[in-house]
Amino acid sequence: MSSAHRKRAALHLPIWAAVFLTLVCVAILGLSSWREWSARDVELKNTDIDTANLAQSLAQHADDTFELADNVVTGLVHRLGIDGDGPEAIARLQTFIDLRKPTLGRIRGLFVYDETGRWLATTESVNLNGLNNSDRDYFRYHAQSADRGMLIGRPVKSRSGGQWIITASKRFNHPDGRFAGVVLATVDVSYFTQFFNKFTIGQKGAISLLSSDGIMLARSPDDGTYVGRDLSSTPLFKERTKRPASGTYYFRSPLDGVQRLSFYKTSDHFPLMVLATKAEDEVLASWRRDAAVRMMFVVALLLIIAVIGFFFIRQLQARQRMAAELEAKEADFRLLAEESSDMVTRIGMDERIHYVSPSSSRVVGWAPEQLMGTPALAGVNTEDLPRVKALVAALKRGDQQDARIVYRSRHRERSEIWIESTMRVTKGYETGEINGVVAISRDMTEHKDLERKLASLATLDGLTGIANRRHFDEHLEREWARARRDGTPLSLLMIDVDQFKKYNDRYGHQAGDACLQSVAQALAAQVRRPADLAARYGGEEFVLLLPDTDRAGCELISSKIRDSLAAIGIDHELNLPSQKVTVSIGGAIAALQDAKASSSSLVEAADRALYAAKDEGRDRLVMSGRVIELSKGRIA
Repeated sequence: MSSAHRKRAALHLPIWAAVFLTLVCVAILGLSSWREWSARDVELKNTDIDTANLAQSLAQHADDTFELADNVVTGLVHRLGIDGDGPEAIARLQTFIDLRKPTLGRIRGLFVYDETGRWLATTESVNLNGLNNSDRDYFRYHAQSADRGMLIGRPVKSRSGGQWIITASKRFNHPDGRFAGVVLATVDVSYFTQFFNKFTIGQKGAISLLSSDGIMLARSPDDGTYVGRDLSSTPLFKERTKRPASGTYYFRSPLDGVQRLSFYKTSDHFPLMVLATKAEDEVLASWRRDAAVRMMFVVALLLIIAVIGFFFIRQLQARQRMAAELEAKEADFRLLAEESSDMVTRIGMDERIHYVSPSSSRVVGWAPEQLMGTPALAGVNTEDLPRVKALVAALKRGDQQDARIVYRSRHRERSEIWIESTMRVTKGYETGEINGVVAISRDMTEHKDLERKLASLATLDGLTGIANRRHFDEHLEREWARARRDGTPLSLLMIDVDQFKKYNDRYGHQAGDACLQSVAQALAAQVRRPADLAARYGGEEFVLLLPDTDRAGCELISSKIRDSLAAIGIDHELNLPSQKVTVSIGGAIAALQDAKASSSSLVEAADRALYAAKDEGRDRLVMSGRVIELSKGRIA
């Protein structure tokens, strides 16, 4: 480019600078807005997770409550079917109910009515004479319907106690099949309200228990007007057939007009629904406050950038008048180089150092006067030297105008360091010919160390902290080759947490993660030798690779693992009979005889042994037969 062209380009530089600053400001504002909106989405997503976990737990609690009521009512119906409803049978039934009363727990009361609605027996201390419930909806339903299943009715006011109750009832019949009466169990609405009050969902949050047809059974908080309200006309129930059994649901509450973020869960066993909600303004209050503060800082930053940009452009215009003189002065280059924390080096066409900045003492340990005139590539590691030489040669030829390269180089006080050099060719002002290379170099040793650490983290499972599947597969292949070479056995234990899906469903995914971490710690404690490896194989399944270990060793280590988990004693009510978290272990030992054998046979044998352990009752070790690789890949 000629001098005249360079001058014309320089005249347009302030305009381009102004355009660039404008784009930077717009980009900063756009990125900040996008980040704040993303933070809002994260806040809403976290709320969805919290309300989902809460709704699922409360739905399970409601299921348990009405399952208890169903069991009690079914027992009384069965007793009536055997003993009949004569005076003596009713007297015995009353005695039986009185004995059961202290053990009813969540059940508020039990009632037995004959076909006319007259009270026959109850847990309540009332005079039964003159009491009749034939006008109740549940009684009329059972009198008219032959269905003998349990009916969960609408909330009603108790005639014996005056409080709001939820009814669970079944009909019982005469021996000839005619309607003989109703057995009723009641649960206080206040029981659910008090239970819901134990959960923190914000001042405007709410938890509701509803029937599948939209009747409010219980709510927290409750101002006394919510119980019994019909919400079947709301979109949640009108579109119920189009919705899944559980999911998020954003709506404006018809009860108090609050915009809510919620999760609903329909019971798997009863016509019930639990709705856990949080107020949107409460959920987003913290985000709005923080976003306003951050956006104020962004606006302030943009103002500062605009002011600085204005003065920068003015300075740029002033510097244009001095450009020719500044380009001719090497002093400007030296000033910039000596003020830089990076090492600035000027390399001539003879590949010797013609100038080096004072930062060389910090970067490579030698003072500038010690480096002047020396070969620029003298300290480069012999393995990296060909790459560096090729790059410098390409720059000198003009094939590239600039380049960046990372290589190893000697340090005066340390053995070797990593250097990152950004190189750019320099040209004579008058001739435009390449006359050397300027290199800006910095110490990248710490950065390389960090890269190595990150590479090691890639082999670990993020949840449990032990090796991941990828690392296990690689380690298995190495140990398989070593065992074949040395003629030593190679053992593998596959460990699976018993009833883990039920554990997750019962206690939630956070507790499930904690459970997996405890199991991983128990396995890691058994890794005593450098070649041993504990890894997470996938989900709730783990593996323990034990080179040069026989059957007795596998049995000993398996026993220690199970003892360790027993000592921890993690509760698991659905894992019978122990009601604690246990593991099933399948083991296999490989004796390698065929050069064409693969490590997958050992994994398959241990996996089959694991399934055998589960089939035999879980919480045990099953060892497969010795795995011997034959010429056709069969397993003995």
